[in-house]
Amino acid sequence: MSTKMPRSAVIVLLTAAAMALIFVVTLITYQQASTANRAAAERQLQLIALDLDAALERHEILPHTLSHLPLLSAALQHPDQSELIHQLNQTFSDIQKQARVATIYLMDQQGKTLAASNWDSEQSYIGQNFSFRPYFRDAMREGGQTGHFYAIGNKTQIPGYFISRPVLADPLHPQAGKPLGVIVVKVSLLDMQQAWRSNPEPIALSDKHGVIFLGNRPAWQYRSLQALDNEVQAELQATLQYAGKPVQAVSALPRSEKEGFGDYVSRNIGRLSWQLMLFPDQSEARKAAIVAAGLTTLLLILLATAAAVFDQRRQRLRERRQAALALEQAAQELESRIAQRTLELTGANTQLEQRLQTLQQTEQMLRTSQDELVQTAKLALLGQMAAGITHELSQPLTAIRAFSDNARLLLQRGDHDTAAMNLHHIGDAVQRMGNIISQLKGFARKSGDHLQLTDLNHCIQAAVSLIGNDLEQQDIRLQLDLQGAPQVRADPVRIEQILINLLRNAADAMEGQSLRCLSVQTELSADAVQILVRDTGPGIAATVLPHLFEPFFTTKPSGKGLGLGLAISLSIAQAMDGNLSVSSSADGACFCLRLPLADNAASMQTAE
Repeated sequence: MSTKMPRSAVIVLLTAAAMALIFVVTLITYQQASTANRAAAERQLQLIALDLDAALERHEILPHTLSHLPLLSAALQHPDQSELIHQLNQTFSDIQKQARVATIYLMDQQGKTLAASNWDSEQSYIGQNFSFRPYFRDAMREGGQTGHFYAIGNKTQIPGYFISRPVLADPLHPQAGKPLGVIVVKVSLLDMQQAWRSNPEPIALSDKHGVIFLGNRPAWQYRSLQALDNEVQAELQATLQYAGKPVQAVSALPRSEKEGFGDYVSRNIGRLSWQLMLFPDQSEARKAAIVAAGLTTLLLILLATAAAVFDQRRQRLRERRQAALALEQAAQELESRIAQRTLELTGANTQLEQRLQTLQQTEQMLRTSQDELVQTAKLALLGQMAAGITHELSQPLTAIRAFSDNARLLLQRGDHDTAAMNLHHIGDAVQRMGNIISQLKGFARKSGDHLQLTDLNHCIQAAVSLIGNDLEQQDIRLQLDLQGAPQVRADPVRIEQILINLLRNAADAMEGQSLRCLSVQTELSADAVQILVRDTGPGIAATVLPHLFEPFFTTKPSGKGLGLGLAISLSIAQAMDGNLSVSSSADGACFCLRLPLADNAASMQTAE
């Protein structure tokens, strides 16, 4: 039994085949364009090579001809005759201008230059020794031969092609004796290089070591096709062929400067195993491949669109036939189901009426239970608020009592100014009680208070002033170490509430201690400020620390605390994006209130 291939599999196979076809067309087009481009480059390179060969061979005979001049051998045999040397300089200068070469000069057996065409210029070769050059050693060998060399001029720093020839005492008998000296013609190839620069494709001429010394890409000049070994580098340094500079590979250049460096066509040039290279531009081949790929893709899209339209039309006809058949079957089934559903709906209607009565009874019970739960939650919340108000108001009430007692004594003594100040403090405490009540109302409504930019040191001073009298009565020494003027985004009343609670707890903890010292210290960091409240009490037991911030947990005797102060203080600190922690040792306890600085708290949420 044959199975039909899924539609998705057919689409995948056709897509893969289309992509393969596009790839093959692109590859074939690129290869054909590259082959045509390479053939054109080889034809162009052949023309360039002919011009370069002609330029090199044009002056090949000149050193040989000059070596037969009697004036050269006479000057070498009598170098001390200045008139003879001057005549030779003039002769070289005239021939140089007529032959259009860079320089003509004569060296003795030691490589010292006796005469030169540039004798009267600032870069004169007269007196220079070029015995280290290979063209001098080649000409001075026994039997003598023509020397060829390309290098940067040691004196002028101008590159050129050097052709040397030995000067013999008897030119008709070359084997008669050692050469008297060497005649050298320097040919400049800069005109050839200038002509190459009009070509958009890179052209380069390299020596036997692969060092590019001529071309239309200045960045490639005196760089090698590949990295050179130490032996070749030493040889180039010894001959000063490229001014003694180390030669690096073209691949070491930045990407922008070595653009176009890659595959090339080449031809051998000259007598020194030179290689003339042309780097054909492959962009046209790539463009042709892209165009071919685009056209192929467009053709395939058109074919796929036509096939999709045909397939869709055929599918729609099939769907219409199937829909007509299904509609006829559905009409028959519908008639039979209507009768069956009528019976079922009648029975279901009866069951729904019974369930509706049950649901109404259940709903009434749920409403009654919900009202009872809401009432219970309200009673629990009122109990927590009453306990919180009792605890929080006990602090300002204590302060009012202390200030009023002091005011009465001060009035009896006649110190009305101090008594007025105490009355002012009583007014502040009353206002604080109002703020605390308003704050606890806010807690009951579960609504956030508006946070503002607050001076933390001012809050600390205000909290200390409220319980300062109690600390004096308990003989507690207070130390304040406040750093800078930290600004936080918070509610100042809530911060004072936390500090008063911490200070009073610390005072209670030192009851009965011989040393009673309470310190408040601030520490600043890059993003937060810490308020450290330390006492010299007995410390907090390790078993108590984990439960210290739990509601209704207290270590004080019955009647002195409800166990809500630290729990409320922690919730207030967390609402301001801060934290409250505690540490303890044998020397006492230390509570740490940490709040973010104003710059870091700007994005803090204000909801509790």
